[in-house]
Amino acid sequence: MAALVQQYLDRIRAEHAEVSDGALASYIPELTRVDPNGFGLSLSSGDGYVYESGDAAVEFTIQSISKPFTYALALDRIGQDAVDARIGVEPSGEAFNEISVDKTTKTPKNPMINAGAIAAVSLIPASTPDERFALIQDFYSAFAGRRLELDADVYASEKASGSRNRAIAYMLQSFGVLDDDPDDVLDVYFRQCSFNVTATDLARMAATLARGGVNPMTGRRVTDAAVVRRTLSVMVTCGMYDAAGDWVSAVGMPAKSGVGGGIVAVLPGQLGIGVYSPLLDAKGNSVRGVRVCRSMSEQLGLHFLNVSRDSRASLRAVYEPCDNVRVYETHGDLLFCGAEQVVRTVDRERKDFDVAILDVSRVDEIDDAARALLAGMAAALRTQGKDGYLVDPDGIVIRTEPALEAVRYRTVDDAVAAARASVHGGLAG
Repeated sequence: MAALVQQYLDRIRAEHAEVSDGALASYIPELTRVDPNGFGLSLSSGDGYVYESGDAAVEFTIQSISKPFTYALALDRIGQDAVDARIGVEPSGEAFNEISVDKTTKTPKNPMINAGAIAAVSLIPASTPDERFALIQDFYSAFAGRRLELDADVYASEKASGSRNRAIAYMLQSFGVLDDDPDDVLDVYFRQCSFNVTATDLARMAATLARGGVNPMTGRRVTDAAVVRRTLSVMVTCGMYDAAGDWVSAVGMPAKSGVGGGIVAVLPGQLGIGVYSPLLDAKGNSVRGVRVCRSMSEQLGLHFLNVSRDSRASLRAVYEPCDNVRVYETHGDLLFCGAEQVVRTVDRERKDFDVAILDVSRVDEIDDAARALLAGMAAALRTQGKDGYLVDPDGIVIRTEPALEAVRYRTVDDAVAAARASVHGGLAG
């Protein structure tokens, strides 16, 4: 039944596959050599299950998506007060590589622009640049659940073409923001931007943030919830540069983009998304990446203001009223994330029953994405040689589909009686 979710992702990606707007990043020469047609999408659920569509396994460099993770590492190692003394949290309204600081504090306005990101690198406590880089590499790798490696060619290209970032670093030194040698700090910054990742890596890193700092794939706590909360807050207001306002209103997920073509997006408590498409708009964001995230938010109901509703929805109970029949009782508000968990739980346990009964009589609200997933469950079970029934007295899942009326019942008792007959009939046959 995971195929039901997979179909959603494949369809959403296909909607934007023919978009050719935008251009490759040109200020880093090596980035002009990538395939402009690359387009991958990955979604990691809160328990670590990953869906992939398109070029989700293609490697590209993380670039500015590194910024929230180094900021999180600084918060983790030296604390919020020490970080706040050097880096602000206000949107800048300027280009990501603007040579500027806050007029009053003389510190970078936030950690998602280059000035703030360079300052964040300098705050990672270490005695040498290599030690600092190793700490960053270990931290990123723990988020991704695998060892991330450097793209040496992109690193060399960034270093050779990094005059603007050098100007920013020396400006920061002049205002007392950098204590270490600017060139040493910059070397680590260039390296952190040159890690190779995939869309799936980004989805897993995002899912780790969604889980409050625990990697759902490895079970390892990478950082604490307070660090994650602060990091996600800044991603909401500053992660998409001067397009942040439009992003928050239309997409509604903490996110960060990079000129390598990636976007990482987080639905707190629920899931993580990674997208790759290297053609960029004028603001440095992936054209297709932004569009696909907008479509996912709209079609799957992923805006973070919906989370409080979906977090109340869960499997209230799972029980077996008789042999080979299992009832899954849901309650609360059921949106895409909750429905995805339900259908995947049923799929995972399908070897343990002949008939699954999904009871939605206690569900208060349901959105279209969740409705489609649950309505498709019976058909998906039939392909596995199982039966699926739905207790839906108010017709919140099955509305006008005559073909599905045969599996709809008004009470659990009615569904169980039909399931017993089905199981006994199968045994008799």
